[in-house]
Order: sequence, then structure tokens, then C-alpha cells
Amino acid sequence: MDSLDLQVLTQARDWHARGHAVWLVTVIETWGSAPRPPGALLAMRDDGVLVGSVSGGCVEDDLIDRLRNGERVTRPSLMAYGVTKEDAARFGLPCGGNLRLVQEPLTDAGWIDEVLTRTEQHELVARCLDLATGAVTLEAAARGESFQFDGEHLRALFGPRWRMLIVGAGQLSRVLAQMALALDFEVTCCDPRDSHALAWDLPGSRFSRAMPDDLLLDMQIDAHSAVVALSHDPKLDDMVLLEALKSPAFYVGALGSRRTTAQRKQRLALFDLAPTEIERLHGPIGLDIGSRTPAEIAVSILAEVIAVRHGVALAQKKPQPVAAERGRA
Repeated sequence: MDSLDLQVLTQARDWHARGHAVWLVTVIETWGSAPRPPGALLAMRDDGVLVGSVSGGCVEDDLIDRLRNGERVTRPSLMAYGVTKEDAARFGLPCGGNLRLVQEPLTDAGWIDEVLTRTEQHELVARCLDLATGAVTLEAAARGESFQFDGEHLRALFGPRWRMLIVGAGQLSRVLAQMALALDFEVTCCDPRDSHALAWDLPGSRFSRAMPDDLLLDMQIDAHSAVVALSHDPKLDDMVLLEALKSPAFYVGALGSRRTTAQRKQRLALFDLAPTEIERLHGPIGLDIGSRTPAEIAVSILAEVIAVRHGVALAQKKPQPVAAERGRA
């Protein structure tokens, strides 16, 4: 699920409420280099207007042509694109990629309201579609689940499956939170300091004035969670790192230069952390992209978080200096 899918559902619901006929189209399988993953969603209106995407654009054009030529399905139907090299070239699927879709009429938008309400409450929801009957049911889902299709039933997920805890409510934290929200992280910022807490007003995020280590334990940080310490206050950053490095969090990072990071690791070693746990710390935080501004640093942090999440080697990490320290403060 990505944020675009919720935008698609919102628009589909509004079109339906205004009396338009609406169809939902979901990617169920891909082969090769198909542009959109299983679960990607678009909605089509009866006049050919659409929102969302299932490919690079040419499949969408074909769907619109079918609609305008009178092809209007009345029950969930399977569709395939790019089965041959000729079709792949015709529909703009790169490298011979193939794509299977489910197209369905939106007959009752009530379930969309429930999905939107539950995701606003930070719930992860599974939408289950029975292709034989067109019936839609909603179920609670868990982090770690993925889109499923068995030929008869479709199960798509809506809501944030990844979480990010940011310690410190400064300018960098705000920019990072905005970008993380766009990448469908559930974002919580924590800062007990009055001078910082009063300025946090980012829609879509949570804010807490609890001590960061207490909050981390309350959140029950799991393997789908990232912890980013950006407060510049060792008392806050070190406290949360002590707990985060022992947790299942897939990513733990802290802002600071190489010298600051080395000193931090020395402090952490005084507590009940194993060397392997301390080595989990990403610091200096972020990939080496020459970042200087808060927005650029936020990009470098998120690039590293995404790479770690996908198990990609961190090829852009800055090499150990041979002369003077040049780490980021």
C-alpha cells in the first residue's frame, strides 16, 4: 500500500457519491520489469477520467479506450497485458514485463469510508474481494503481511506498515517526518523539551513529550520500525539508543560526526550492550550524497533507511578519512 492508493479510494468514493459509475483496477501479478507492484490501484470514472496508476501510462490509455468504446464490466474481471513481446511493446511495458489486473465496478462505497477512518487512526486494514460475488469485507491486518491473490480472492492492504520514531523536534526532524510520511511511514516525533515541543504541528504525524526511551518501550518497536535520533542532546539520543539497539528495529541511526559517533559508541559500551548491538548503529547517519541543507540530509537519511529495509548494500557510505575529520556535525 502507498499513499496514492488512499487518494485513489478517496476520489473513487467522491465520484460515486456524485452519481458517477466508477471502476477500480488492481494489479494482481507482474512478471519481468512491470512498472507497478501487486496491489497498485487506480479508479476510472464513466467519462474516462482516472486517478492512480497500474503501469507507465499506456495500459491506462487502453483501459480508457475500452471504457469509451462501451466495455463496462459488471463484476470483477481478470485482464492481462504484455503476454507477448508485441503486446509489451504496444502497452509500453519495459523489458517484456507482463501485468495481470482485476477490474471491478464500485457498487457500494461504504467500505471505503471505513478504510479511510481506520487508516486515519493508524490501523492497518486488509480489504478482501471475492471475485465470484464481488463482495468486499474488511479485516484487521498485521505488519509484515503483503498483497495476496489466489485466483479467487484478492487481499490488499491499506495503512502504514512501517513506523519511524524521530527523537528531537528540530528543523531536520520536521523535514524528515514530512518525507517519511510521503513514503507511508507512520511517524512519531518525541521531544520532552518545552522549547522544541511547542513548535511541532506537522499534520499526519504523532507527537509525544515523553522521555524517548520510555516511549520506545511503550510503542513496542518491532522489525518494521526505524529509530532516528536527531536531538543533538546526548542525554536524549543516548537514552533512546540504549533501548533501540536492543530492539528488533530494522534501522537505528543517530546524527553526528565521525568523532561524535565514536564518542557515543564509547559511552554505549559502558552499558549492557553487546559489541554486535553497538555496531548496529548507523552513524554518521545517512548516505554520502554531499548533503548540506536539512532537506538534503533528510534525503540521505531516508535513502539509507530504504536501502537497509530492502537489504541493499550501503555503497554510498563515506569511506574512512585518511586525513582530517570531515564528518557531519
